Amino acid sequence: MMRLLEKLGFALAVLFLVSPAILVFLWMLSLSMKTELDNTAFPPVFIPNPPVWDNFIEVFSRNDFLKYTWNSILVSFSATGLAILIGVPAGYGIAKMQATRAAMLILIARITPGLSYLIPLFLLFQWLGLTGTLTPIVITHLVITVPIVVWVMIGFFEGLPAELEEAALVDGATIWQAFRHVALPLAMPGITVAVILSFIFSWNNFIFAMVLAGRETRTLPVAVNNMLTFEQISWGPLAAAALLVTLPVLLLTLLAQKQIIAGLTAGGVKGG
Repeated sequence: MMRLLEKLGFALAVLFLVSPAILVFLWMLSLSMKTELDNTAFPPVFIPNPPVWDNFIEVFSRNDFLKYTWNSILVSFSATGLAILIGVPAGYGIAKMQATRAAMLILIARITPGLSYLIPLFLLFQWLGLTGTLTPIVITHLVITVPIVVWVMIGFFEGLPAELEEAALVDGATIWQAFRHVALPLAMPGITVAVILSFIFSWNNFIFAMVLAGRETRTLPVAVNNMLTFEQISWGPLAAAALLVTLPVLLLTLLAQKQIIAGLTAGGVKGG
């Protein structure tokens, strides 16, 4: 009986924590499938009757949505790939050298608002003549993705048993070979988590693309902003655009939730 009450209490606590996000998503779904008359009605109309798809059609007619999707894919995959190449070895070095100050700098870089970097980076890219291309967007996204990868990988590499790498070094391996053939395969759950988190944060980033991108290099979050007009806020197309941007990340999170939980749990367990 006590066990059942504990499970019930845990389920209620989880439901209480996630219910705001679920309600927001359901309301966004409702807005996207209603006419503008129903969206502004009072009392509110929660269930579309019947559902309409004109809002999604308007999103594609008012934006080059496929081009924006391709831009987001290029930027997110590039920023994530570069972050893994840079962040995984950096996390290994910081963990093995026990460089706590470097780890704190990474944490500070992670929690510092992106706007703090935006003005100097904008002036730099303007001087280099790169504004309006995808290159500065990928580089600025590294400000977000690299600290995530480094911080996640530090926990993983600190949790690996040191005896395995020491045995490889005794057998004549170099530190690079020990990293590549011993530490890296064992840290694959951490790399999976780092890839997923980096991709999600890069995909959702709005401010860098809004400032640095040109008309042809905007990403999907900017497409949502394009649905806003000075005359009025069209809630239906706005919700439809937001839903289309959110859907890939939501599906990725749902599909990879086991890997994320397993990876984060493994990263929190120290090796003996």
